[in-house]
Amino acid sequence: MPPKGHRLRRGRFSEPGRIYLVTFVTRRRTPLFRDLYLGRIIVNVMKGEQCAAETLCYVIMPDHVHWLMQLGETKSLSSVVQTIKSVSAHRIRHIGKITGNVWQRGFHDHAVRKEEDIRALARYVVANPLRAGLVERIGDYPLWDAVWLT
Repeated sequence: MPPKGHRLRRGRFSEPGRIYLVTFVTRRRTPLFRDLYLGRIIVNVMKGEQCAAETLCYVIMPDHVHWLMQLGETKSLSSVVQTIKSVSAHRIRHIGKITGNVWQRGFHDHAVRKEEDIRALARYVVANPLRAGLVERIGDYPLWDAVWLT
């Protein structure tokens, strides 16, 4: 039987301009992003020029990331996520907070259908800290944002 990561990639199609909800997880679900500074590293990478995707909303949970993004024209979805994970891992290791792997292999993606309500999906994404019991009000959680707020 092939490893689970291989099964996740089977049938993955990357469509330029498509909106995707992507989730990726820290190695061994280590809650690295309880450290706000480490969480901000992820945010800066997702919003950076090397990303090749537009961030619509995100929430950085202690041990995983939910990212609603619109894929650009130049890179595949797998390439974009690999860049985010690679660059952020390099930066996290560089400051000496962790050695070795930062991320689990692979990621989960959901291609958003045209009939789906993007804002409702964004509200669902950013409400993750509430459902996890990390805060009582989303405004109290520091690692989330959505383009509709600016």
